[in-house]
Amino acid sequence: MTLIRSLRPRTWMAALLSIAALLANAPAAAADPVRVGGKNFTEQLILSSMTSQYLRAKGLTTELTAGLGSTLMRQAMESGQLDVVWDYTGTALIVFNRVEEKLDAEQSYARVKALDAAKGLVWLQPSTINNTYALAMPRHRAEAAGVSSLSELADKIRADGEDKRHAFAVDMEFAARPDGLEPLKAAYGLPWTRRDVIQLDPGLVYTALRNDQVQTGLVYATDGRVKGFDLVLLRDDKGFFPAYQAVPVVRKAVLDAHPQLAELLNALAAALDNASMTEMNYRVDIEQKPVDAVAADFLRQHGLI
Repeated sequence: MTLIRSLRPRTWMAALLSIAALLANAPAAAADPVRVGGKNFTEQLILSSMTSQYLRAKGLTTELTAGLGSTLMRQAMESGQLDVVWDYTGTALIVFNRVEEKLDAEQSYARVKALDAAKGLVWLQPSTINNTYALAMPRHRAEAAGVSSLSELADKIRADGEDKRHAFAVDMEFAARPDGLEPLKAAYGLPWTRRDVIQLDPGLVYTALRNDQVQTGLVYATDGRVKGFDLVLLRDDKGFFPAYQAVPVVRKAVLDAHPQLAELLNALAAALDNASMTEMNYRVDIEQKPVDAVAADFLRQHGLI
């Protein structure tokens, strides 16, 4: 103010007009950033970094908070502490909305979209990333056995008879879940006995498969170690596993304030699929590339920035 008072009237007025112009041209998002959140595993770290970089390139100011637990991220969305996240239809359906009904991918998306709309959360267009559960085998084992689906796996185990062990590695959560191991065995007639099932931490399942210590293991479909360890995902030909499509989710109040977010995030979702997500996870987990660099490479390769 001292500086302005020392100026001549005409210069003083010009200075005020310059300041007003600067304020008028300052991006509104700078004072009110779009808060992007992500969970605490590789795929989510990549998606949240990618989203933050992408929106900044489109002129929005962003604030990134990654590394969150699934429940904590959800609570932050519902309480208004986060604005944009990527979540999975299966997680929202089963964990957050307690829906036990068996639904296909389209039904799951429609149900979650409707249920969360009442909570002020808008599910935009889904990507074709489906990070669901899958059973995997080392490639050489799958090819030698002629197995490419879960039904063929069950047929092979039954044909081998009870005397031959078929070690199956599974994480402890899935083994105990009421919609987990036992219903899977029943759906496909998988004759695993207690001696066949080995319960491990999730990361050790991949290690056991890589080291050829087990014939089959429960994995996540887009995990980078599937490619890195040369594993084959067996086709879920009876559709046992629920869909876990990755979808951008935005708080309605934020979407109303930034309506361009829908078009931007739908375009990003349209560029993502299982193959590209697995490749990015592989680059981070196996090649040890930085998350931000992998995310930026994808955006540039697809002309998004």
